[in-house]
Amino acid sequence: MTVFAVDIIPGIPDLPALAALGAAAAGAAYAWWRGRRAPPARAGEESPRPAPVAVPTPAPPAADWFDRLRSGLSRTRDQLFERVDDLFRGGRRIDEDLLQRLEEVLVTADVGIRTAERLLSAIRDRASREELSDAAALRRYLGEEASALLAGRDQPLVSPPPAGPLVIMVVGVNGTGKTTTIGKLASRYSREGKKVMLAAGDTFRAAAIEQLEIWAERAGAEIVRQQEGSDPSAVIFDAVKAASARGFDVLIADTAGRLHTKAPLMDELRKVKRVTDRALPGAPHEVLLVLDASTGQNAVTQARLFDEAVGVTGIVLTKLDGTAKGGVVLQIADQLGLPIKLIGIGEKVEDLRDFRSADFVRALFGDGEEPARPSPPMGGQRPAAS
Repeated sequence: MTVFAVDIIPGIPDLPALAALGAAAAGAAYAWWRGRRAPPARAGEESPRPAPVAVPTPAPPAADWFDRLRSGLSRTRDQLFERVDDLFRGGRRIDEDLLQRLEEVLVTADVGIRTAERLLSAIRDRASREELSDAAALRRYLGEEASALLAGRDQPLVSPPPAGPLVIMVVGVNGTGKTTTIGKLASRYSREGKKVMLAAGDTFRAAAIEQLEIWAERAGAEIVRQQEGSDPSAVIFDAVKAASARGFDVLIADTAGRLHTKAPLMDELRKVKRVTDRALPGAPHEVLLVLDASTGQNAVTQARLFDEAVGVTGIVLTKLDGTAKGGVVLQIADQLGLPIKLIGIGEKVEDLRDFRSADFVRALFGDGEEPARPSPPMGGQRPAAS
């Protein structure tokens, strides 16, 4: 039985009468009345949200998560290995003509020219020693090389500092899923029992502020916002100060979607980062760049320019489900050396997960066996190796 405890406060409706409706109805009516009487938030102030409640949310079973990841990478896998199988039809051996065709296959999957050349150089060496004789052997070897390229690139998000909030600055161009990623992150942290605040730093679009408010409501987070056209640095400065003063665990700051080729817009991002550090020395603790995997080579260009501008600490790769350009993961790891911290393979909150290179390689190059251990929840500790 659920019991609602209601304090007697002068000026509220007749509680004895409400109690006659039953404890549940009384609680609901009282909550409605309190919400109706609450004053609206002024510009620049955080909108009140209910305190997050820690709700245990077990990670999806290992096989279920792996199957969905493998399904999401199916177009990339099919494009790679159906064409690789075609190259070996008729018992063909590896020669220079086959290697040139293989390079085309890799580049088409957005592995990138430089990364493809690196892979081909190693393949030539093994082929000369007759270690690669058929498509199955080549597939296994590509998986081994992919594992080597991704070694150390699957780093988790940093933990909250001992004092003050963990400040995460999220950047990226419009259309990559940046605001949705922020909402999913907020939901995950709230479910872990952390007190979360969002900063609506994309002040150039009223729709962006409204979208972030919806996500804050869903996540049980608070939000700091100002009017459209306000200085984004001021919004985030106020949010950092508020989160620090009120004991929040996590602050996630949205920023305007930038065209990475526009220098004045990137300069504005640099200013936001400087102001954040002024509000809380050492912040932001994470600068996450959200990339759309389906844009392939363009995503690599974005990563390079954003990293030069604000020092990206990790990549969030969205829309991996259904793209034929999943090879961009290898290109980012090989050419930029940036950690890939999170991947998205769907619309649900739980579809944003820590990137785990072993799962990725197995899903793209393996035979379909599920991983021995589940990919850990976002921001969680990895299971100890047995």
